Parts: sequence; structure tokens; C-alpha cells
Amino acid sequence: PASRMRVRRLVLRPVAAAAAAVSAATAAAASTSASTTASPPPILYGTAWKRERTCELVLAALRAGFRGIDTACQPKHYDEAAVGAALETSGLRRADLYVQTKYTPLAGQDPDRLPYDAAAEVEEQVKQSVAASLRNLRTDYLDCLLLHSPLPSHEQTLRAWRQMEAHVAAGEARALGLSNQYDAAALERLCEEASVKPSVVQNRFVEEHGRHDVAVRAVCERHGVR
Repeated sequence: PASRMRVRRLVLRPVAAAAAAVSAATAAAASTSASTTASPPPILYGTAWKRERTCELVLAALRAGFRGIDTACQPKHYDEAAVGAALETSGLRRADLYVQTKYTPLAGQDPDRLPYDAAAEVEEQVKQSVAASLRNLRTDYLDCLLLHSPLPSHEQTLRAWRQMEAHVAAGEARALGLSNQYDAAALERLCEEASVKPSVVQNRFVEEHGRHDVAVRAVCERHGVR
């Protein structure tokens, strides 16, 4: 019933736009329970589609009190470097911010503006994407690293996830999550097989599309995913 539904997280967006497995050492460093980080704010400020106004609008959001920022290493829709410029210009302490970004698979990228080598294996793509995000955002760690969307097969998704887990082990990401995951069975399988469990699922929650994600939210509830 609607009265019992709990909204776990919201990401504000413009109204108009509305393989190699982790080594034994890495696996030991990665938590077998849900990845841990400081609790995210209840609402994050989304930075997609802001183009040349990205820095200005992120600064305005920070001045208005937002401390959680959502972005992606996806030049097609995000200006991640401008987000980083805003964070630095704000004068706020890094420890007071919750910064979340995403590795976007090749299918979601503009082929003329790729942040990684399109010919590289998925593990290397993730590695290059994370390096670009840390550079763009002017930070040495991410509060949360998301897989922007599942890859075509579970094997490919798991390969990307294993590399993301390696970034947790290296201290470059404090938690992992995924977005645009509307397949409850696929989410359940990832939760069962991951060494670092997803902490976040970020989906659009749109009534007119019939996407209330009942099955996905049930998986999240079982596994303690926000």
C-alpha cells in the first residue's frame, strides 16, 4: 500500500529532462556484507543535462544546503569536471560532502567523447573511468561508485563489478551501487555473488511509466540496499 512505501533515496534532476576476478588479497579487503560509507543525505543533487551551467548550478545547490552530489563519467549527459570545479570552489570540506559518480558502459556513451578506451576490456574501462572521475572531481576517493546500467550479460556485469570492488579495496571508493536496474532476478543474483554488496540502487520512480519497482524494492529490502 502507498501508505507503507518508504522512499529510500531521491536524485533531483531538471524537470524538463526529467573479468578477471578480484585477487584473493582484494577479495579479503572487500567486505562480504553491504559496502560501508557515511550515510548518504536523504536527497542528492543530480547534475545531468546542466551543460555549461553545471558549475553555477552545483554551487547554488551547495549554497542552498545540499551536501550530496550525484554525477557520472558520461560526457554525453554530465560535465563531471565542472562538478569538481564547483566542489572545490565551494570551500566546503571534502568530509562534509557525499560525492557519487558512475561508470557508464559503452552503450551509454557518446562515441566521440569517450572517457576511456572503447577497445579495452571492461575491467580496464572501469579503471580508466574511475581515474577520470577522481581527476575530474578533484578528490582521492568517491563516497559511492555506481554501475550506471547493467551490461548485456551477467558475466560482463560481474566483471565490471569485480573491478569496482578492486577500487573499494584500494580506498578509491567507499561504497558501490548500480542504477537503471529494473530486473529483480538480476539484482538478486548480483547481491548473492558480489563480495562487496550493493549499497544503493538508483532507479527512476515514475508513475506514468508503471515503474514502482515493487520486485526490485523487495530485493533491496532483503539485502539491506538503500
